[in-house]
Amino acid sequence: MVDWRTSEGLTDYEFALREMEARAEAIRAGTANEAIWLVEHPPLYTAGTSASPADLTDPDRFPVYEARRGGQYTYHGPGQRVAYAMLDVDARGRDIRRFVASMEEWVILTLAEFNVTGERRQGRVGVWVVRPDKPANPDGSPREDKIAAIGIRLKKWVSFHGLSINVEPDLGHFDGIVPCGIREHGVTSLVDLGLPVTMEDVDVALKRTFPLAFDA
Repeated sequence: MVDWRTSEGLTDYEFALREMEARAEAIRAGTANEAIWLVEHPPLYTAGTSASPADLTDPDRFPVYEARRGGQYTYHGPGQRVAYAMLDVDARGRDIRRFVASMEEWVILTLAEFNVTGERRQGRVGVWVVRPDKPANPDGSPREDKIAAIGIRLKKWVSFHGLSINVEPDLGHFDGIVPCGIREHGVTSLVDLGLPVTMEDVDVALKRTFPLAFDA
């Protein structure tokens, strides 16, 4: 059984870290159900375990937090849905690659609810969309923008952290970092793609597609 929690307003990031770790410990101890927690954060940057200092191009713009998750730098802020996934990976097959693939599939299925084709790319973390409406790259290849980020941490085979989907954030806020260490591509959002999608719409889609992605 997976408990769903949605927080209104903007959730303090350090509070979220404490809450996630406590819930992960309780899941491991068998005293709590698995959980998905949907939040928005105030503007901030987080550094994953592979973050390069050179990718923090404007360190004084927003607070910077050590996230202790996998990955590099990412941005969180208003208009972005963050879904924290505290799940028992041990009980779900003890397969980290399959678990990460399920997280990606969850995003892809959620985007498909709005007729957006999200795609994986070899060597690039997250979920991407092709932008035929934008000028092609210098080599003639179509432009691709990142619409969702994924970063997880496991502790005793229970996951926390999770994913973020850009619904309607200020895309200029990404300028203070090189998102996930990838300089050759941009970022986009559902609203930037021309879709009148609300946070509530995305929440409904996340709940509907979760069982499909995780065979729950």
